[in-house]
Amino acid sequence: MNIQEVNQIQATSAFQQAIETVESLPLETQDALITIIQNRLREKRRFILVDSIKQAETDYESGHVNRGNATDLMGELED
Repeated sequence: MNIQEVNQIQATSAFQQAIETVESLPLETQDALITIIQNRLREKRRFILVDSIKQAETDYESGHVNRGNATDLMGELED
């Protein structure tokens, strides 16, 4: 068994423990936990999107963006 397999088993075990812990909570608490996690995921995705937008703006301002239509893009890909 290599280190990646060991890490995968450990991650699976930790994940299973987390599920079992959540399932042991009252339903209202489980609902609250789901809401909290969903909100945190939305926030993380928002930060990722903001970073992506900032990078796109930087690329645009520094001239690292190509303009054109689909035909132009396909021609560039073929080159």
